[in-house]
Amino acid sequence: MTNKLNSNNLTKSEEDYLKALFQLLVEGKSAKVGNNQLAEYLKVSPASTNNMIKKLKTKKYVVSEKYGKLDLTKEGEYVAVRLIRKHRLWETFLYNYLNFTWDEVHDVAEQLEHIKSQKLINELDRFMGFPEKDPHGEMIPNADGEYSVLPKIMLSSLSEGDVCRLVAVDDGSVPFLKYVSEIGLALSSEIKILEIREFDKSIRIQFGETTETITRKFADNVFVKKVV
Repeated sequence: MTNKLNSNNLTKSEEDYLKALFQLLVEGKSAKVGNNQLAEYLKVSPASTNNMIKKLKTKKYVVSEKYGKLDLTKEGEYVAVRLIRKHRLWETFLYNYLNFTWDEVHDVAEQLEHIKSQKLINELDRFMGFPEKDPHGEMIPNADGEYSVLPKIMLSSLSEGDVCRLVAVDDGSVPFLKYVSEIGLALSSEIKILEIREFDKSIRIQFGETTETITRKFADNVFVKKVV
């Protein structure tokens, strides 16, 4: 993927919008993303989003199709993928080498991902042995911007008696990640669905020697690979 534009002309906020749009379109597999959806995802006003999209269209990083559908140009995708690469490499470094917990790494990586030096990021990657996944289980793009989106099954989609292995969690919500840590779940934890309660769809699960009742909202943010 070749960048034809000078991405150094982008502000931190503009980069955040490009990354968010990519995550909705590619990682979220949304067929259509409009201004309101992007605004909700970023927790900003639709008016602010509309103004930012106009700027990014002028800079040729975003295009607007019929009925307000937004898409990234190749240059916009280039920037977004490299932001994701930097973010996930920094999360991995903070978690593996600097004693940060997985609920702490996201906010710090949000700041570090805007460092422009590609040499620094490539050397960071090499230093860690070219990791493929970040602490939350998400795939890390390589130096060429290539990576695959990990197939995900929500824990909430399974049935009583199913056994699965935790492969990824939502990396954007600190309270959620703290709760995951507090109850003792970790990547690769084997989870068995003991009971799904009819009243509120809460789920009783077992992992190791622990039995825990989780909410449907919690289960919607835990991604697993089915074992049995």
